[in-house]
Amino acid sequence: MKALEVRDLVKNYGDVKAVKGVSLEIEKGEVFGFLGPNGAGKSTTIKILSTLLKPDGGKAYLAGYDVETQPGLVRSSIGIVFQDPSLDENLTAAENLYFHAIIYGMEKKKRGERIKKVLEMVELWERKDELVKHYSGGMKRRLEIARGLLHYPQVLFLDEPTVGLDPQTRSHIWSYIHELRVKEEITIFLTTHYMDEAENCNRISIMDHGRIIATGTPEQLKKRVGGDVITVQAENNNELKKILEADYGLEVNEKGGKLSFKVYEGEKFIPGLLAGLQVSLKCISLRKPTLDDVFLKLTGRAIREEGVSARDQMRNHMRMSRGR
Repeated sequence: MKALEVRDLVKNYGDVKAVKGVSLEIEKGEVFGFLGPNGAGKSTTIKILSTLLKPDGGKAYLAGYDVETQPGLVRSSIGIVFQDPSLDENLTAAENLYFHAIIYGMEKKKRGERIKKVLEMVELWERKDELVKHYSGGMKRRLEIARGLLHYPQVLFLDEPTVGLDPQTRSHIWSYIHELRVKEEITIFLTTHYMDEAENCNRISIMDHGRIIATGTPEQLKKRVGGDVITVQAENNNELKKILEADYGLEVNEKGGKLSFKVYEGEKFIPGLLAGLQVSLKCISLRKPTLDDVFLKLTGRAIREEGVSARDQMRNHMRMSRGR
């Protein structure tokens, strides 16, 4: 049995078609990512799968339960960390989790032990009695993840789990996510518009304008770009371009006084090229394809960033410029 099975899922808001026939399968124990720009339909899909919205068409099954006709069983099988904060900041961390345990009907004798375990997992046990309003953004996110795990879910939904956090805190959150997946033996389904963050997933579906346009492992998707990008500048670019096209059958582009082309396993190609090349080179560099390149190839444009903070926009641009 799959952790999640979705067939032709549809959701409309009046004339706006937010989700347009989404289909996917997710294996137990996977870290599965929905990658796409804000407004692509990622959060809407998550809300349908977690029973917060009713679809206008299609079917979805979570842990074998029908999302529409068995919502109670679905809810008992999932944990969810929303994109927007949802903690009671006037309660302590322990009180937030205790209230959650009551809502989910956890046995009274097991509540204390389980609360301690999940707080220790996210390194908040020593601060369990502090009011949440005094927590940092990263601590609140960790507490929300702990709350999502409290009732032993089979699937944990993380909707933009690190949005608004600094890079160091993002890295820590991902360390917790990977550790928790192994310890708790759960499936993790997350949404993100951060290309580098999606690299943490076992598989990814790229979503745009309400549709899934590609699914695969990060490496499988990057292979669709056409290989590693090699950029080179020679004393005589015209001569070098002729050699690359005639002798190697490459499609060479020239921009800004430099030549660029794509080859598979570029780190193996470069030594052979240099060994037999008679043209004097000024510089040569290799860049592995990124998920940014995949999105650009599939859609013809860079990922949209409407609604993303200026800091997050700068972060994405810096990642791209470094060729990650």
